Amino acid sequence: MKPNSEITIVDITKNSKCEKYLYRCLAPIPFRKYRKRQKYLETAIPKGFHKKLIILNREIVGQIEYAPAEASGYPIKGDKVIVMNCIWVLRKAKGHNLGKQLLNSMMKSEKNAASFVTIALENHWSPWMKREQMEKLGFQPLDSVKVRHKTKHKGQRFKIYLMWLPTTKNAKPPSWDKAKVLEGVDFCLAHPLYHPEKPNLKEILVTNAEV
Repeated sequence: MKPNSEITIVDITKNSKCEKYLYRCLAPIPFRKYRKRQKYLETAIPKGFHKKLIILNREIVGQIEYAPAEASGYPIKGDKVIVMNCIWVLRKAKGHNLGKQLLNSMMKSEKNAASFVTIALENHWSPWMKREQMEKLGFQPLDSVKVRHKTKHKGQRFKIYLMWLPTTKNAKPPSWDKAKVLEGVDFCLAHPLYHPEKPNLKEILVTNAEV
């Protein structure tokens, strides 16, 4: 950590003053309460969803979002599992170990969890949720599926990984529904696997076997 840096982590889940950050991430997109995000939050928050911001020298530079498996944005199941929907730190804030601090804050808040799980991407064009980034945080791959997008970068194959970070000796590995993974996600407009309303497709991804 660089000297004279002021770092604060704030849980904004039920903070009305920070409501816009529940509906948008740090991507440069306009704030709006879009329907699918609002529906997700209405269901997930009562079940244990949390979103935290990390503030460096009074500037918001990162975030983490997580929930129990039954309230997560991914088709993941597991016993005493907390699913990390996303983690993101702006490049300009590198060098402060902020990603690890966000992870530690999540783990400290979820002391009854047996393990933590997320997804990761390899060879995807987005700089977000990369496998090497998740591995630096301590997650390890359990399973993967090779896919391509139906409407974007059609010639580019990439892998989606199920990543796991057990924190107890007897933690049981989580599982995921690969068929549902192909549908993408709708809890965040900026997510690399976001499923837009148009074109009207059930699945936005196709597996390597189907290519």
